[in-house]
Amino acid sequence: MGAHESMEHAEHAEHASSENRKIALLIAVLALFLAISETLGKGAQTESISKNVEAANLWAFFQAKSIRRTVVQTAAEQSKLSLAAPADDATKAAVQKQIEDWQKSAARYRSEPETGEGSEQLAARAKHAEEERNLATAKYHHFELASAAFQIGIVLASATIITGMLALSWISGVLTLAGLFMTALGLWWPQLLHLH
Repeated sequence: MGAHESMEHAEHAEHASSENRKIALLIAVLALFLAISETLGKGAQTESISKNVEAANLWAFFQAKSIRRTVVQTAAEQSKLSLAAPADDATKAAVQKQIEDWQKSAARYRSEPETGEGSEQLAARAKHAEEERNLATAKYHHFELASAAFQIGIVLASATIITGMLALSWISGVLTLAGLFMTALGLWWPQLLHLH
């Protein structure tokens, strides 16, 4: 091997080494973005699960209040019928007081703004929890797609080092931009695209 060939070989190796450093830097940046999107995704997933449980609990409480309201309304209606039967005034007064108490309870079961535990308030709280769950789920889907783009980008950038095909690193760069776009959507505009 001549001196000229040795120089060309050394220049080629130096150029390849420089390209490999750039690809390694791209891989490091992709790994950083992947870690961020995975962390955001896990947070959104946890929020989604938490809000789903909250909504389910509130709807169960709503149903319990509705059942209680129905039971006391039925008891009041049944007792109203007994007022028509012959009875002394004290018995009728006691039955009437019980009917009024049941009607107050039924009204309280329907709406109890001071505690937020009337069926109307519970339904509103459950719907709000469902909206928050849906928002967190939309964020999660965006972060998952971003993570997939970053992972594929890492694989393609790694393949560039092995194969020397620079086109793979360009595709990896495009996937990085796509991942950043999906992360931005998840952070600021999760309802823009419907990815269910």
